[in-house]
Amino acid sequence: MSIFVDGSTRLVVQGITGREGQFHALQCLNYGTQIVAGVTPGKGGAEVGTIPVFNTVQAAVDKTGANASMIFVPPAFAADAICEAADAGVELIICITEGIPVLDMLKVKHYLTLTQTRLIGPNCPGIISPGLCKAGIMPGAIHRPGGPIGVVSRSGTLTYEVVHQLTCQGIGQTTCIGIGGDPVIGTSFIDCLAAFEQDAATKGVVMVGEIGGSAEEDAALYVQQNMSKPVVGFIAGLTAPPGRRMGHAGAIVSGGRGTARGKIAAMKACGIHVCEDLGRLGEFCKEIFSHA
Repeated sequence: MSIFVDGSTRLVVQGITGREGQFHALQCLNYGTQIVAGVTPGKGGAEVGTIPVFNTVQAAVDKTGANASMIFVPPAFAADAICEAADAGVELIICITEGIPVLDMLKVKHYLTLTQTRLIGPNCPGIISPGLCKAGIMPGAIHRPGGPIGVVSRSGTLTYEVVHQLTCQGIGQTTCIGIGGDPVIGTSFIDCLAAFEQDAATKGVVMVGEIGGSAEEDAALYVQQNMSKPVVGFIAGLTAPPGRRMGHAGAIVSGGRGTARGKIAAMKACGIHVCEDLGRLGEFCKEIFSHA
């Protein structure tokens, strides 16, 4: 089993005729994902490979039955693209776009509360259920299907590193999700943890956090109170200088909160198995999950 995406996911790609949208749409298609449509206003009737292009998401949904969307629309228009997909009744939106203004995302987040749509991202690598569906920019080859471990991370590249180490240890993954590193995102750590807890095929979870904000501390408390499955944690940013944003818009430590040490302490206090050496995280997971 998996969470959020599987073999029945029917994906529409917004911004498919752009360079990034076209490249990654074809990569997902080659992986085996059901990409049923693309959307670029004014280019309806065209094709990208074998994928038909529509002018609107609503037209794509009506014609193809798409139930998920992957967005490669430029930052200035991405918020409208998210809302357009939600208006069309799309159940899951994966927004890859980086650099969306925070005010735009605050408006989007409020708007989505009025719908039944789940948003993953923005500024994220997307989501993959190995062997079933890839809706994102991650390298599919490093993932191992049929495995018992779920992965959720704020960082895209760290997601790839963790997945690669798990695969090298012979540990497969049920679903791997990059939730994004912006201050305002859709799906949170807690949302993913709750879904993994309910997924019968997932026997353990790897949670990769970083400095800034309090999402990891909130998730740690959730794990303590609600999770029956073992959770391995890793926090990036131990050597980051205070007060400086490090890569992600949300990765800034302010007022003494959001430090790596503080997050690690919170996770340990809540029963999460914390690995502080990224280089041996795969080995660490094998040790922990072998007892699950």
